[in-house]
Amino acid sequence: MAVTSEPRAQEGGAAPRHRSATRSLLRLWPYVRPVRVRLFGAAGVAVVASCMGLVIPLVLKWMVDGPVAHRDPGGVWLGGALLLALGTAEAALFGLRRWLVGRPLASVEAAMRADLYRHLQRLPVSFHDRWASGQLLSRATTDLMLLRMFLAFPLTFLVVNGVTILAGFAILLSQEWTLGLVLVVPAVPLVILCSLFEKRYATVARAVQDQTGDLTTVVEEGVLGVRIVKGFGRHRSQARAFRTLSQQVRSTELHKARLLATLWALIMTLPELAIGAALVLGTMRVADGDLSAGTLVAFLSTALTLRWPVESLGFLLAMSQDAATATDRYFDVMDAEPATAADRPRPARPLRRGENGEAGEGGEDSGGSGGGLRFEGVEFAYADAPPEEPPVLRGVDLHIRPGETMALVGATGSGKTTLTALVPRLQEITRGRITLDGRDITALPREELRALVAVAFEEPTLFSATAGENVLMGATDAGREELLRALKVAQADFVHALPEGTDTEVGEQGLSLSGGQRQRLALARAVVGSPRFLVLDDPLSALDVHTEALVEAALRQVLAATTALVVAHRPSTVLLADRVALLSEGRITAVGTHQRLLRESAEYRSLMSGQEREEGESSP
Repeated sequence: MAVTSEPRAQEGGAAPRHRSATRSLLRLWPYVRPVRVRLFGAAGVAVVASCMGLVIPLVLKWMVDGPVAHRDPGGVWLGGALLLALGTAEAALFGLRRWLVGRPLASVEAAMRADLYRHLQRLPVSFHDRWASGQLLSRATTDLMLLRMFLAFPLTFLVVNGVTILAGFAILLSQEWTLGLVLVVPAVPLVILCSLFEKRYATVARAVQDQTGDLTTVVEEGVLGVRIVKGFGRHRSQARAFRTLSQQVRSTELHKARLLATLWALIMTLPELAIGAALVLGTMRVADGDLSAGTLVAFLSTALTLRWPVESLGFLLAMSQDAATATDRYFDVMDAEPATAADRPRPARPLRRGENGEAGEGGEDSGGSGGGLRFEGVEFAYADAPPEEPPVLRGVDLHIRPGETMALVGATGSGKTTLTALVPRLQEITRGRITLDGRDITALPREELRALVAVAFEEPTLFSATAGENVLMGATDAGREELLRALKVAQADFVHALPEGTDTEVGEQGLSLSGGQRQRLALARAVVGSPRFLVLDDPLSALDVHTEALVEAALRQVLAATTALVVAHRPSTVLLADRVALLSEGRITAVGTHQRLLRESAEYRSLMSGQEREEGESSP
């Protein structure tokens, strides 16, 4: 398990150099729009509450210059009651703000998480091949939590504090404009500091969030691969790898903290110096009789009231940058488009008979459209492959007739698994076309396509659900009868001996079961819906000889009623098929019966005998 020193460039990369935080955050508007009334209402309530705090210094001015100066106890009590009422109202309004935003913003977070998960299901397998699962997990959890926190607090208080600062300085200038200017002067360097801070903090914030995603990946891989780690005694090296990456995250977090601490220190120091200067100047003017004591008290009280809105700018801007980075990371995934037929170049012409090197019966597979499963001039290359690298599949022409079972045989790395992944559109072909009963699969809605085609892979994937639920994922309308039939075909009757039978939880990835048991459940999932087309990628590799024979005997009945493409490595699996296709270096080089290929193809004989061909290993 490699640990990278930098966030992975293919998974979103670093933040754009000139990214605008405002432009990034505006992309949240479609999610915020349904709750905009309560969000704007909460902001309005908070503005009113904050402005009430600015009224308190005016009441103090009235009290000092009025009842206190004239020794009027009744006026003092009245002023005290008014201050108490203002404080109580301010607290109640801030409480109302929290109530207004709590539930709606939780709904926004839930909606964004649901959209992200739904979109991930629609993205092609090639996208998931490039992205580490930890990066996706961190976007679905940590990043969305940051966005909810931003909408609940920083967004509102950037508006509230901005209004409060403007209103407060208007009051200060109206009370005594000369002292007000003393407090306005630090605003210029503060604006410059905030601008510089935003650019530097954005880069560091993106780095730490990407590194956190990498750290999540390491933890996930360590937990899922704990048997391998323990089996090879690699727990110490894994701990070192984790410690190295966590130290990187720590270092970046400290850098971020230093930036924030520097900004906060300056934001707090400059206003304090200005207030101190205003206090000295105001005291001198009161002593000279140019300013009333009440005005000075009100002025200083207003200035102190503005301390929090000004000093909070530092962490509000930091949280806004974190939220903008989280938004960018979220839309890194949401902007990824599922591959469509329009994305693929079409061939100038289909390959003619014999162009792909087919022998014997392969010639008839190059004809026009027809029933069954047909590959016509199919080519596939990975999107991120170097231009000079040849495609994984090149000019594949193959016709599997209705009701026929075709075995696909080839050396390791010849492209068998890739070819099977093209049928249900887990990968999108680069050129050519694939048809099911004459219909191009790219013209079929994905739901219809995947209802027609069932798949089972060599590496079975089970979910944290019951054994029965895992099998019934293969057909939404299947019932108990279909479940029992599928278990019987796959020789998965061991399920009935589990503590709760088909209702037994199989655990994460089905690791409570053996490899052969997981593979049999995956096979049962493929056949439970009696699909018209069946694609099996070496589905019996983990079975012992006796169980394999039983499964093959039962599977013959299923294959007799469907059109199937079966990747095979063992002669016993090949014998399930009506015909065999030999895939060599991305091309179909021979098609025929098992016996015919044994007679005519040296490569096929070598594969069936389990021998490695020297020429195959040394071929370019």
